[in-house]
Amino acid sequence: MATASNTKEYDCIVIGSGQGATPLANAFTTAGRRTALIERSHIGGCCVNEGCTPTKTMIASGKVAYHTQRAADYGIHSPGAEDGLIVTDMKKVRQRKRDIVDSFRTGGETRAQSAGVDVLKGVATFTDSKKLSVKMDDGSERNVTAERIFISTGERPSIPQLTGLESIPAERQLDSTTIQELDVVPTSLLVLGGGYIGLEFGQLFNRLGSEVTIVQRSSQLLPREDPDIAASMLDIFREDGIKVHLSTTAVSISPGPSDSDVIRLLIRSAEGSEYTVSASHILFAAGRRPNTDMLNLEAAGIFLKPSSHIEVNDRLETSVPGIWALGDVKGPPAFTHISYDDFRIIQRNVLEPHLPSLTTKGRIVPYVCYTDPQMGHIGLHEYEARKQFPDRKIQTAKMPMAYVARALETDESRGLMKAVVDGETGEILGYTCLGLEGGELMSVVQMAMMGNVPWQRLRDAVWAHPSLAESLNNLWGFLE
Repeated sequence: MATASNTKEYDCIVIGSGQGATPLANAFTTAGRRTALIERSHIGGCCVNEGCTPTKTMIASGKVAYHTQRAADYGIHSPGAEDGLIVTDMKKVRQRKRDIVDSFRTGGETRAQSAGVDVLKGVATFTDSKKLSVKMDDGSERNVTAERIFISTGERPSIPQLTGLESIPAERQLDSTTIQELDVVPTSLLVLGGGYIGLEFGQLFNRLGSEVTIVQRSSQLLPREDPDIAASMLDIFREDGIKVHLSTTAVSISPGPSDSDVIRLLIRSAEGSEYTVSASHILFAAGRRPNTDMLNLEAAGIFLKPSSHIEVNDRLETSVPGIWALGDVKGPPAFTHISYDDFRIIQRNVLEPHLPSLTTKGRIVPYVCYTDPQMGHIGLHEYEARKQFPDRKIQTAKMPMAYVARALETDESRGLMKAVVDGETGEILGYTCLGLEGGELMSVVQMAMMGNVPWQRLRDAVWAHPSLAESLNNLWGFLE
């Protein structure tokens, strides 16, 4: 319905169309609420278009390249592969990625349209706490209003302030989105950042044929992880021929000789030594920033955290009644599955108020870094458990993947698994697996944690042989 002031009224407005937002809009419409979904780019949000789906699709191509190079280890010989002489058709890798993304995106658009959601393609800004102005893709402007507004605008790559960056050709400056659209494999690649994004892309392009160097400010890769897990990951990367500089900061960047495609990065170690590393391209993978700056949140009175993420309570309500935030825009943990759980919380609390309300309290957060081998984690890290429970008897069990029969049989035995438990009650507090299908093995332990199953039950369980889960019989022999 449109008012006299040409403002269209809805019951609910959802800003953004990520993995929590689109099903939320569909749920409201299915429940009979007039709902608008405002999206400035692609239906599906970051996960489908620039994040999970395309990157894991490309990583699959990288794994095929890796196994092709290792074929002789399995008794399979291919001319040239044993010398690392494989050929990467980057246009084909890219097209395969595009096709899968298009399929996922089209499915999301179809479901929204079928549900009756009014999809507005444009950029939304608040004019007050109930009204939005939408600059449409066609140049027109629309005014919309609703009693309930849900913000799910996500995050975008953050480019650091680096002296000399303006002198580097734009096509050689990459972020986690633009690197996926390359049609050739870079001769060499500098990766600024040793977190999950930097490691996934660094290993991928190493396998596709780039010479890769990672520059990491922290004293370890994956700063969130326990040091022993990070050290094992470092060993794997260096074994693969990836150069890694830890405790190192980027000072400045400059172009190489005019007749070359080289860019030079001046870096400084923790001791103060400076030296130069060179590559044909640079990937900025040192962080992401929330998409809150274009929303004019001040007009609505919405409070932000110092990080510019939207401040919410455990019911995902903002500082303004009638406005919620879900997904990455509210801050970490920034995972697709958390966005989807945010949707479930809001759906229950808004559409089913007669049922017990849901909150984010006590939410066990799993995640996977899709390096090869994968690193899957659930619950608390050792350092978190010792800090959070200083009076409990914290024990750990660590076992190399080289002790896992299935990993040996497939000749993929790098890494380790680690559990953190309460030594008196047997409660599993956390688990990490850096190893073959680490994410899937982590999920087995997650189920045990959800069911309050003590570690002794996993030790005594009958697991199929020779499955990866069978390792959960033997891990506890290393408890200390």
